[in-house]
Amino acid sequence: MGTPHNAANRGDIAQTILLPGDPLRAKMIAETYFENPARFNSVRNMFGYTGTYHGKRVSVMGTGMGIPSMAIYSYELIHIYGVRNLIRIGTCGAMTERLKLGDIVMAQGSCTDSNYAHQYRLPGTFSALASYELLRLAVNAADKKEFPYMVGNVVSSDVFYKQENEWKRWADMGCLASEMESYALYCNAARAGVNALAIFTVSDSMVTGEQTSAEARQNSFTNMMEVALDVAAQLSD
Repeated sequence: MGTPHNAANRGDIAQTILLPGDPLRAKMIAETYFENPARFNSVRNMFGYTGTYHGKRVSVMGTGMGIPSMAIYSYELIHIYGVRNLIRIGTCGAMTERLKLGDIVMAQGSCTDSNYAHQYRLPGTFSALASYELLRLAVNAADKKEFPYMVGNVVSSDVFYKQENEWKRWADMGCLASEMESYALYCNAARAGVNALAIFTVSDSMVTGEQTSAEARQNSFTNMMEVALDVAAQLSD
């Protein structure tokens, strides 16, 4: 069994999965943190692995960039492979001076300029929210490790190269950061009745203009990864 995007067989993927955008980050996480990792997918070089972390079976898989790519992979993971807990780990651009490079952002809610939710034919605007269970565990993990973080709304945008200062309109509404995947993940999870959480590391700041290197984005940001893994280790199989 498989899909056009995933060569895994049913049972190859754990009920809890970490979802970085970069498949090389998925490889790094599996090789660094997992005991006995086994690769279940390399279609389109979108690497996916399953192993154990502190005795708990956990998977990790890349999703690519943007809402459409996240939508495809998360839908298949939920509906084809039976995944119940999906934890997005990625990077974001800060929209507030209170966030510094390397800080963690936990998305309690995801705003968007995408039309992704039109498929549900809702008579209004859907508020895409994280699973409170996962969010609570993530906050507790970050507190115990004394990692700097903020919890709040993010903007999940279809546009990477935005018009100048457009982000300030979202910042005026209290949004903390911009990224490109969480809205589709939260919608897919809500519709299927499963759990999802998006955790980000600040890789650049729209306020100050600071930014990190591509190598740092791929190989560092371990605080975020450790929080996500701690959450995964506390979830039931």
